[in-house]
Amino acid sequence: MDTKIGSLDTCKPTNTNICCPAKNGDVTTLQTSAHNAQPIAPPESTLGRHLARRLVQIGVNDVFSVPGDFNLTLLDHLLAEPGLKLVGCCNELNAGYAADGYARSRGVGACVVTFTVGGLSVLNAIAGAYSENLPVICIVGGPNSNDYGTNRVLHHTIGLPDFSQELRCFQTVTCFQAVVNNLDDAHELIDTAVSTALKESKPVYISVGCNLPAIPHPTFSREPVPFSLSPRLSNPMGLHAAVEAAAEFLNKAVKPVMVGGPKLRVAKACGSFVDLADASGYALAAMPSAKGLIPEHHPHFIGTYWGAVSTAFCAEIVESADAYVFAGPIFNDYSSVGYSLLLKREKAIIVQPDRVVIGNGPAFGCVLMKDFLKELAKKIRKNTTAFENYSRIFVPEGKPLKSEPEEPLRVNVLFQHVQKMVSSDTAVIAETGDSWFNCQKLKLPEGCGYEFQMQYGSIGWSVGATLGYAQAVPEKRVLAFIGDGSFQVTAQDISTMLRCGQKTIIFLINNGGYTIEVEIHDGPYNVIKNWNYTALVEAIHNGEGKCWTAKVFNEEQLVEAIDTATGPKKDCLCFIEVIVHKDDTSKELLEWGSRVSAANSRPPNPQ
Repeated sequence: MDTKIGSLDTCKPTNTNICCPAKNGDVTTLQTSAHNAQPIAPPESTLGRHLARRLVQIGVNDVFSVPGDFNLTLLDHLLAEPGLKLVGCCNELNAGYAADGYARSRGVGACVVTFTVGGLSVLNAIAGAYSENLPVICIVGGPNSNDYGTNRVLHHTIGLPDFSQELRCFQTVTCFQAVVNNLDDAHELIDTAVSTALKESKPVYISVGCNLPAIPHPTFSREPVPFSLSPRLSNPMGLHAAVEAAAEFLNKAVKPVMVGGPKLRVAKACGSFVDLADASGYALAAMPSAKGLIPEHHPHFIGTYWGAVSTAFCAEIVESADAYVFAGPIFNDYSSVGYSLLLKREKAIIVQPDRVVIGNGPAFGCVLMKDFLKELAKKIRKNTTAFENYSRIFVPEGKPLKSEPEEPLRVNVLFQHVQKMVSSDTAVIAETGDSWFNCQKLKLPEGCGYEFQMQYGSIGWSVGATLGYAQAVPEKRVLAFIGDGSFQVTAQDISTMLRCGQKTIIFLINNGGYTIEVEIHDGPYNVIKNWNYTALVEAIHNGEGKCWTAKVFNEEQLVEAIDTATGPKKDCLCFIEVIVHKDDTSKELLEWGSRVSAANSRPPNPQ
């Protein structure tokens, strides 16, 4: 008796919204029997088409790819999908960074590379996405399914018949790995991988044998049923207990505050956080990596809490509070400025995506952040004391000294003009380096996007991420701030931005080296070879696509360049190289660098 395996439409949703998997990310299948019947699959019932349709269903319309002989047939099927566009990148690292940037805007991203040489190249970007809780689907064209379990040595490997090296590398930076070398379980593996990425908000790895994408199979004989992913639920008793304990803790406080962290995104709790701020009246701050998640137009917003390098008067209010609610924080050496935050555990309520810890006392598991914040808003008494204290001590920031005619451009003057550019129609991408600190001081209007990679901090990330973010939201104009050292790592994909017709404005800040490293620990290795960056971009442009470049040395030239980029060249990719002094850094970087340096140089503990 033959067995035909087909999808079971057990729970077809009324819409295509993405929720969470029914059970452990598994997609239900049904086995049926037909006496002496041979399964017949239409020619289009292929693995390649199924994967393409799945990507489109979950919101991926652009896949960032680098071709290689193991993934070419799969790429053919992705190209054939009407709702999907292949964006060919210059290298796998940038393809991964682009999928990262895309996921930040769309909620999910995808990239396709070839076996091992491509997989290990994209690995660094996937690790960054893992650290930032981004669902990126990394698809690899793998070896022919007949080669598994043989003693053959393949190209694109390290010369051993064991093909598991790439898989083992990805196991530590993805939440699910699927090696598809058999069509019988391909449907289950692919759907489980994709649904797990959405459920866990982490990257997944899918390796597809190079001989499989074009072969029809009965499991793919029907249109993929859209996922109906069951939402996670809080334990009602645990939720009630956590809310009661937190309300009692906070209602006794004299001047409590709220601080939002980066895990608000993965918890999908930004709205609930703002609701609590409205109900409580507490002063409201954001950790640096949560910038863009907290509405800065909120009447009680007091700025970025970043210890010694916080925005003006924010740290004083937060650290002098007698109770603080941290929602989704990450306390690492960078966000804590070398572990120098003046916070006390007994004063803190730490709310993670599925857990609440109150002071040194009780902890409550299986409590979702968005549920906790929503219910807490109903129990909390209004207390505006901390915000009133902030209002009393706040002094508006001064403006940079006015530049003399043709005086060399200063970074603080640059960002004074950038502030006028940000709007609800823009998004800011800040590269690792001094741009972190200068962009933190920008006041974001409602609707303005903001992204940077603080946890992983991989220099060069922003070029690929800008490509991906701009591709995801073409209606916004991306303003990218990239240091010269970081740009040298990943510059090639300016080419892909031009091919895609993107209209990003890139500010290349040329100060002759790795400035953030200089402030942590200086040495000759932090000095880089200077490039003629505008000439490089013109060479990449090569007369194809819309591109405009400018090199500015003073404020007058900067103003003219910005006017051109936002006026006559508003439909072009604009590249503005800003020449500044090598020692022109923000005061925040100077302070932060010295504290991180001290943390890095701590002697070993006594044995």
